[in-house]
Amino acid sequence: MEPLQDQELEDKPLINISKQTPSISNQSQSQFPVPETCTKTNILSVFLEPVQWLQMLSSQLNPSFIFGIVLVYGLSQGFTGSFFKVVTDYYWKDVQKVQPSMVQIYIGLYYIPWIMKPVWGLFTDVFPIKGYHRRPYFIAAGVLGVGSSLMVGLLGKLPNAVALGCLIGMTAGIAIADVTIDACIARNSIEVRALASDMQSLCGFCSSAGALLGYSTSGFLVHHLGPQGALGLLAIPAALLVVLGFVIYEPRSTSLHSEKKKAVENLEVAMKGMYKSIKCPQVWKPSLYMYLSLALSISTHEGQFYWYTDPEAGPAFSQEFVGVIYAIAAVASMVGVLIYHKTLKDYPFRNLLLFAQILYGMSGMLDLVFILRWNLILGIPDYFFVIMEQCVSHIISRIRWMPMIVLSTRLCPKGIEGTFFALLMCIDSLGSLSSKWGGGIVLHMLNVTRTDFTNLWLAILIRNILRLATLGLIFLVPKGDQSSELIPTDILTKNLDITPDDEGLQLVSINVKNAVA
Repeated sequence: MEPLQDQELEDKPLINISKQTPSISNQSQSQFPVPETCTKTNILSVFLEPVQWLQMLSSQLNPSFIFGIVLVYGLSQGFTGSFFKVVTDYYWKDVQKVQPSMVQIYIGLYYIPWIMKPVWGLFTDVFPIKGYHRRPYFIAAGVLGVGSSLMVGLLGKLPNAVALGCLIGMTAGIAIADVTIDACIARNSIEVRALASDMQSLCGFCSSAGALLGYSTSGFLVHHLGPQGALGLLAIPAALLVVLGFVIYEPRSTSLHSEKKKAVENLEVAMKGMYKSIKCPQVWKPSLYMYLSLALSISTHEGQFYWYTDPEAGPAFSQEFVGVIYAIAAVASMVGVLIYHKTLKDYPFRNLLLFAQILYGMSGMLDLVFILRWNLILGIPDYFFVIMEQCVSHIISRIRWMPMIVLSTRLCPKGIEGTFFALLMCIDSLGSLSSKWGGGIVLHMLNVTRTDFTNLWLAILIRNILRLATLGLIFLVPKGDQSSELIPTDILTKNLDITPDDEGLQLVSINVKNAVA
């Protein structure tokens, strides 16, 4: 594929600065032999390139928008999500003492707030508060997260239903913040198409960096504070979302007297627009693929986690080492983002997802090798093998996930991009919920419990077969590249009264507006 040269007129000089520096250094080396200087220049350019990249994004987009991405994806989703994942596993296992198959069902319920993303998207798009469409919802997300974290952390052992409600409240805070920043990302991806992949790369990198921090500290804090105390600490990232609500840039609507009437009208238009868009074959086919690719890859995570920490049947990994495993996996995810950003973001969607899905199915066989302890037969220690397996699987998972996110932004009609992107993410959350519940049912049917892991290998084999079976659905993915228009530009404006520049849907930087004008 050819690079997007025709769409990078303004940012290309910034992007190429780091690439020009080594070439100048090489010319100097051919005329004047100064290898030490050249080496220092090359090393310096490696560190300067990310800084220049962020400067370019900040100049093309609003700096407070970039700050919002870093805070929501890095601290809220990345750190809180990873920390939450490890700590709640220990919470259900050691505090509530729940069977792994039931934990899978509980974790599936965590996705309810994510399934409701279209609802949050509708609120942010058509129900402004005091003239603002985005800022109040960041504040609401932070307040909900703070309250839920403090309840589960400070009130002692709770009944399962109450504890589950608090944990769902924590995920709801993350989901509301996510859909609000995603509305901003979708809008900017439409206005500045050449930077769509860069924005998703920034999201992926921040998420992986935050996950690295969360996984690195989770085992240590669980060991010293206990699962409940560690969950209480998550009130801090939630409180920072409140701060973001006050600092992120958003132009205030001046027509406050007609907000309620306009909200009802916008809601009706948005619902009609969503219905019209989802009926378009260019939209529902890739959406169906994304759902099935997630749902068919059933999750066996809780069975594997209980086996990892079992002192008799499993390798009996400590709490600290479990955190280390996930931390290294987060680094691998960052490597996957870099691989995608540097080498894969210009490939067609179908080709990229085809090979990514093949690798995804094959990498799952490493779990099978580990559960059957074939690694010991090969002379590979458990500690080394599990780290290797996590690195491989997370790199491939990230490479597989990134183009699906970019594809989702390409399917959003201009005018209801926040709501429709939320709908697509809702479909993905439904896929994840189906994966968790499907895995829980399989674990229950195979009688995988807190102490009996005899059939765990069979559950993993079934999962891997289903991953490879997804290849038969690849025809649903469009052949277009990651910068092309996938849906008709008049998909909404042809029959519906939706204006792309509706003031109720704006959160675009001043620089972008001026560039468009």
